[in-house]
Amino acid sequence: MKEIQVDVQYFAIFREQRGASHETVSAHVTNVKELYNELRVKHGFTLSPDMVRAGVNGKLGDLNQGLADGDCVVLIPPVAGG
Repeated sequence: MKEIQVDVQYFAIFREQRGASHETVSAHVTNVKELYNELRVKHGFTLSPDMVRAGVNGKLGDLNQGLADGDCVVLIPPVAGG
């Protein structure tokens, strides 16, 4: 598996747990789910993958979206409100 470099943006709980709003990540992953699992271990993210939504290059999708070198990934936690 080839290493890729992606920009990751964090919001809400991800920003709090990471302590940053974004970072550039180098990883041997093929999709967002693999990336999230790697980041989950690295940064101690508490949400299970089934609770996370993601966007890649400005388009919302699921964690099965494929990744390529240079992609921009947004991790989105569940939203509550009233």
